[in-house]
Amino acid sequence: MPRTIIVSNRLPTKVLRTEESLSFQPSEGGLATGLGSIYRADGNVWVGWPGLYVNDSAEEQYVTEQLQGDSMAPVFLTEAEIRDFYEGFSNSTLWPTFHYFTQFATYEQSHWDAYVAVNEKFCRAVLAHAGPEDIIWVHDYQLLLLPEMLRSARPDATIGFFLHIPFPSYELIRVLPWRTELIRGMLGADLIGFHTFGYLRHFLSSVSQLLGLPAQNGQIEVDNRAVRVDSFPMGIDYDRYAKAAESEAALEHEKVYREALRATRVILSIDRLDYTKGIAQRIRAFELLLQRYPEWREQVSLIMLVVPSRDQVAQYAALKEEIDELVGRINAAYRTISWNPIHYFYRSLPLEELASLYRLAEVALVTPMRDGMNLVAKEFVASKVDQRGVLILSERAGAARELSDAIIINPTDINQLAEAMHDALVMPEDEQVQRMAAMQALVQRYNVFSWTKLFLNQLAYTKMKQQTLATETLALAPATQLLEAYHAAAQRLLLLDYDGTLMPFHANPQRVQPDQELRQLLRALSEIPGNRVVIISGRDRTTLEKWLGDLHVDFIAEHGVWLRAAGEEWSLFQPMRNDWKRDLRPVLELYVARTAGSFIEEKDYSLVWHYRRADEELGAVRSRELLNHLTFMTSNTDLQVLEGNKVLEIKNAGINKGTAAARWLSQYNPDFTLALGDDRTDEDTFRALPAEAYTIRVGSAAHSSARFHVASPKDVRELLRKLL
Repeated sequence: MPRTIIVSNRLPTKVLRTEESLSFQPSEGGLATGLGSIYRADGNVWVGWPGLYVNDSAEEQYVTEQLQGDSMAPVFLTEAEIRDFYEGFSNSTLWPTFHYFTQFATYEQSHWDAYVAVNEKFCRAVLAHAGPEDIIWVHDYQLLLLPEMLRSARPDATIGFFLHIPFPSYELIRVLPWRTELIRGMLGADLIGFHTFGYLRHFLSSVSQLLGLPAQNGQIEVDNRAVRVDSFPMGIDYDRYAKAAESEAALEHEKVYREALRATRVILSIDRLDYTKGIAQRIRAFELLLQRYPEWREQVSLIMLVVPSRDQVAQYAALKEEIDELVGRINAAYRTISWNPIHYFYRSLPLEELASLYRLAEVALVTPMRDGMNLVAKEFVASKVDQRGVLILSERAGAARELSDAIIINPTDINQLAEAMHDALVMPEDEQVQRMAAMQALVQRYNVFSWTKLFLNQLAYTKMKQQTLATETLALAPATQLLEAYHAAAQRLLLLDYDGTLMPFHANPQRVQPDQELRQLLRALSEIPGNRVVIISGRDRTTLEKWLGDLHVDFIAEHGVWLRAAGEEWSLFQPMRNDWKRDLRPVLELYVARTAGSFIEEKDYSLVWHYRRADEELGAVRSRELLNHLTFMTSNTDLQVLEGNKVLEIKNAGINKGTAAARWLSQYNPDFTLALGDDRTDEDTFRALPAEAYTIRVGSAAHSSARFHVASPKDVRELLRKLL
């Protein structure tokens, strides 16, 4: 039975150095909670750094043995690696960039070199523990290169990756000197997960713009492998926080706090010290609340818990100083003998004390400038057992996509935030209960265990789909079966794509007229009794008729728009309109002007932008831009944009090669069906045919609905000659 190997920068247990020896302390993080039942089961293992620099081999051995007993495998980092990989590239390059604070980002080659080296170190550690059938789940921004490294070593491995921080806009990613390496590293996974659809969309945009790889329905074709990308909003252990809020310890702490505060109402802020959290902005907003609504003076206090983090780093030290000064100034200006505006604590607290603060607070401020998810918001919701309380939530936290019953604010708008605090303090109790009940139902249902199960189920499904859509080479045995079935059948249907299948591609599409060998081959096939040969192409009907109209073959032209049985007249698949072309042709002309070598082909009911003759890199970039432009313009219309081989085509939706092939299939009811095609448009044909049909993808062996694949048009002709 396959095991699950979890990989993250930090292990769920921290190793601490005391005066006497080393101590082992469990992590309280959401990831450790959600995966706790998995990594301890069935021989599974968690690979990661124990959080401590160890320079003694005996000490390393001791730590390894202690952690192995709890299903963990440590990766030890040197002081230089901690400095350059962790503090350097991970937290001084990726963290600020991914959180939209590029002014704090550094771009040091030595940091990048350390990042690569540590990812390689993690790769060796994972490979030492993972078998060929095991599932590998990699976590977060410190290990973006690891999936591709693992894929290189184990091409058939099942690999998942989840990013716990935001994935930023392409405009920020493109700033990074190592942007393509990072994106390719992530694409080594079979399934890539993000907290929200917005992050997913940014990632797909970066993949498209930087690598030129198309995405369809959340799938990216990478090196003959389909990578799935999806959103999985992470939850918390709801019952743990709900029970902690009702515990004797939490009730006792709340009692002590309430006695100290007397009748003062409480607004709560809990965050790690970080410039992404918006701590200074919410302090200023609280001051504005006291200025704008003097009646709240001596009536409400802000309890602010800031958990220490990296305060030796310049930006963090400056933020700490700013917070200290703001709190001191506001308290000095508004404090009375019996009332403190802000109660400020710079420390971490155990769960029961946190739960007591959640219970005590009427309002929670969760207003980060940017946050992947923010589980504090969900912890507050889970802890409100009486359903009284109001959550004020930043629109830039991933949690805002789920907790729509919170008061959603723009964290940079301190006027809006001050008003939100006032609205929360005067909100009627029945409205509080209604909002909180809705949020609790959601947080309870989509907890961290649900998140874990959903991701792993999707990873298993993705791998199964990859294997299902993996095409088999048309080797001797299946080719022999095909020929036997062909000769045994009385009625045969041969559906043959043209460009890339019967004929190789050419920079000029008009230079791909059939050679004499192909014409003789098609003529011979069409003259065999019982054969029905159909040329099924995206080309216009005029060209097909000019090149092959004298042969006794059927035509499906323009991806199914025009149909013609041998010896009959052309007919439309169904009535259609083409008045949309006058609106979209100027867009294509703009891209022709910007892309030397590209040109427009106009068909009766479609427009095609060709870029085979353009510079390869420029053509790839412009095609991504045009695809996005056209997709936007054709949304909510009856048009669709098709990606072919070095072409983009706009046509009427609902008509494709598959719908036309299905009509031939029902009309002629063949005993044997063969379909050959080379690109996405031919996938519609493959899907429309029965399971017993012989469907063959030409060229790339990327995931396909076809049963088999061959390498080139040369192989196609060899196969067709065997049918004579």
